[in-house]
Formats: sequence, C-alpha cells, structure tokens
Amino acid sequence: MSTFDESVARQQRFMGPLLVAAILLGLAGLPVAVWLDLRGLSERMLATQAIETGRIIDQMRSFYASDVVQAVNAATGRVETRHDYKGVPNAIPIPATLSLELGERISGGDGAVKYRFVSDLPFKDRKPHDLDSFETQALADLRAHPKTGFVSETTGSIFDRQVRIAAPIRMESACVRCHNAHPLSPKTDWKVGDVRGIQEIVLHQPIAANVFAFKYLLGYFILAALAGTTFLLLQARQSRLIDRMNRELTESNGFLASVSVQIAKYISPQVYKSIFSGERDVSVATERKKLTIFFSDIKDFTATTERLQPEELTALLNEYLTEMTAIAVKHGGTVDKYIGDAMLVFFGDPESRGVREDAQACVRMAIEMQKRLGQLNARWRRSGIERPFQARIGINTGYCNVGNFGSDERMDYTIIGAEANLAARLQAAAVPGGITLSYETYALVSDIVQASPQEPIRMKGISREIVPYAIEGDLTAEAPETIFSEHARGIDFYVDVDALEMEGAARLRKRLLDTLAAVDRRMTGAGTPSDDGTRPSAAG
Repeated sequence: MSTFDESVARQQRFMGPLLVAAILLGLAGLPVAVWLDLRGLSERMLATQAIETGRIIDQMRSFYASDVVQAVNAATGRVETRHDYKGVPNAIPIPATLSLELGERISGGDGAVKYRFVSDLPFKDRKPHDLDSFETQALADLRAHPKTGFVSETTGSIFDRQVRIAAPIRMESACVRCHNAHPLSPKTDWKVGDVRGIQEIVLHQPIAANVFAFKYLLGYFILAALAGTTFLLLQARQSRLIDRMNRELTESNGFLASVSVQIAKYISPQVYKSIFSGERDVSVATERKKLTIFFSDIKDFTATTERLQPEELTALLNEYLTEMTAIAVKHGGTVDKYIGDAMLVFFGDPESRGVREDAQACVRMAIEMQKRLGQLNARWRRSGIERPFQARIGINTGYCNVGNFGSDERMDYTIIGAEANLAARLQAAAVPGGITLSYETYALVSDIVQASPQEPIRMKGISREIVPYAIEGDLTAEAPETIFSEHARGIDFYVDVDALEMEGAARLRKRLLDTLAAVDRRMTGAGTPSDDGTRPSAAG
C-alpha cells in the first residue's frame, strides 16, 4: 500500500508543474503563434504581390517596346492609331486594342493574376470572344445597372480559391465618334456612357500552397495536441490509480466493517457506538459513577447440565442468553459480561437517563426477562426438556468504578466495587423466578413496582445488614398477566389465557378448581392418610 501511495504522490508532484506549463503555454503560445504567422503571411503576400506586379509591368513594357516604340521608330511618315495596327505601316494600337493585347500577354503566364478585356460586340474583322456564364451575366448586369461599379464571383474548393472581378468599359465621346463611323463596327448607335464590354481581373489563390505559411500556428496546435494527449493519458493513468485506490479502500472498508461487526458481538452496543464514533478513547481509564447493577443466574444450572447433552445445553443456553440480551439492549442496558449462565448488566454508563430512570429501566428489563423466560420454558418443555431454566435476579444501585481496566495491550470495559458484589449477593437470596432489590434500588422504583422486605442478609466487606426487597407486582403493567408458568417438584404448570378457546377455558377452569381443592386438602391435612391407614374426616 505504501508503494501505491508513493506512486500517487509522485504522480501528483508531476501533474502540478505540467498543468501549470500547459496553462501558460495555452495563454501565451496562441497569440505569439498567430502573430508570427500573420507576420510571415504578410511578408509572403507582399512578396507575391511584388512579383506579380513586376511581371505585369514587364509584360506591359515588353508590349510597349515591341508593338508601340518599334512601330514608331520604324515609321517613315505620319503615325496613326488603328485597331488593326498589325501589318499596317506607321500604325500603333488604339487603347482598346492595347488592352486586348496586354490581357493576352498578362494572362498567358502561370501567374496568380489574369486580365481580360472582352466584349460581346467586337469589330467584324476580329475573332469573337468566348464568353463564359459569369462574363455574359456580368455584361447583362452592368448594362442593366450602369452605375454599378463592378461584379464579382468567388469559386473554388477548400484548397483552391478564385476571385473574378468584372468592371464596366464605358463609351466616351471619342469612342462614340469612332465606333459609330467605323465601317467594321458592329454597332453604330453608341452613346456616351454605354457599356461596350468588361475588363476582368482574376485572382487565383491556391490555399494548399499557403497552408505552411501558418507554420507557427500549426506548430502550436501540434504542441497543444501533444500536451492535451499527454494530459489525457496522465489523467487516465491517474484515474486508474484512483480507481485502484478506491477499490483497495472499498476492500479495506469492507474488511474493517466486517471486523467491526464481529467485534461488536464481543462488546455492548453502547460501548461499540462510543468507540467507533470517537466519543470514548480506548485507553486505561476509569471514573466513579452511580450505577444500577443487574445480576442474574440460573438455579441449579450444574444439575441441568447433567441431564442434557452438550449440544442441547449449548443450544438452550445460547437461546436464553440471546433472548435476555435482546431485552437488555431494548431497555438501554450495558451488557458487561456473561459468566457461564450468569449475566452482568448495568445502567448509567456510557449512556445515562438519570439515576432514577436508569433504575426503573433496569427493573422493567428484569420483569420482562422473567416473563420471557416463562414463555421459553413452556416451549422448551413441549420440546422434551424436563426441567428448563429458572433464573434468580438481583438488582442494586450504588457507586462503582466503571471504565477500561487492564493493560495497554488488552483491556476490558467493566465495573468493580462492593455494589456490584452486592447485586450478586441479592441474586443468590432471590427465589427462583424472582427479583430481589436493594433498598437503594427499591426507593427509586417504589412508584412502579410492589415489593416486600425479606430477611436481612450479611455480606463480606459490609458491616451493616442488608434488607432485600422481593418484587411482588408490576404497577406499570397496562393489563393483567395472561401467561402463567410454574415448574417445581410436583408442579408443571403453563397457561396462556389469550390462546384459550371457550371450550378449553371451561375445561381448564374446572381442572383448576379441582386442583385448588386438592391443594387445600393437602395443606390442611384432610387428604393425608392416618397412621392406621384411614383418612381423617373433613371435620377432624
């Protein structure tokens, strides 16, 4: 487990700086990369524009040198301007022809800029222009809307874009006079401002070729992708580590929960709760408190063990202790220990409702235990147990030392003191099935039970005589008793009044009356044979 914890700690130490570096890179890297790429792109665009401009100027200079200057220098007379200047001595091109010739030369290369000077009404001696749909539509739109400055179109794919711009060629006064008078003109009713044709500029930009112009941005994205992938991998690894840790913690918690449940069976619920909630330290420490101590024992348990097989005895004793413990927990008692068939329970620690309330809860518990034992005895007798258990109970209230006794290696939560010994002595003085109280306890519970003083007893370590009080009735009972049980020599008696049917109740009543009559005769001696074998008369 320590190696795993060290691995998690190393992971955390590594993840912190990496996360900070990734955040700083994300904040600072993107604007820097964009600025560097925009600067490089601007430089590249400026260089491309300079090259294209230089190429166009070169074409214009070449055309001017070959078709204008050369014709002028070779002229022997007056120089004239003609649209069909080629082959005509002393002729140079008119502006429209100049535009046509320059367009062919500029567009003839592989540059990114192309130029066309076209019309759908060329002179009759010229080859008609092939107009595509854009050019045809542009002429129609510009003639329909003469004031429009230009018409544009953008085409291409995500890797190659092309922009075409068509501007109108409007007729001026000199152009109108020439065209309307020229014999080869296809139209002789031109007016100033009419759109004769268009001059078209085509800009071609292959985007794929410029992708690597954003090398810094691409580098940033690649680095960010690598950082993100690394972060995700580390997160996945950390997630696996956390899952593994959670599994181990779950297993450990399950193991601890299982152990705690098993430990809980060896200590009282109140002590278990106080230890696991942190209210009580597990250390050797005691305190003096006023407690109500309960001590119970089974009458003639040794003789009972001789009549039962070990398996039967174990099952019987475990059932008895289980039932009695459940009643003790129900009333809030702290089960101190089992001493064979005896039980030691006390009230007032670790939880207390007050001295009087603790004493009354203890007495109510004892009464319920005796009632429950009577029910168990009836069932045990029906299952074949000849002489089930009869318990004696003693209860005392007084000051005891309570807490953890023992050593740092092993300790026991219990009570010590003369008051605990007195509870055991009171139990020995109780009749089977009875409950005996000390005077201190009786004074606290006299408003809920009836009890009568018994013969005083003496106890080692206590100089004064102790007067036990035997409980005779429960003043808090909500209804009369309906279950009666008694077992002794010559007696095997159990009646559950609530379970009787009318016919059975009538038979039972008759049998009980007969029994009472027989018991009366036995007690008065009326039914006892005389020495001569005759029975005395009822009067005698």
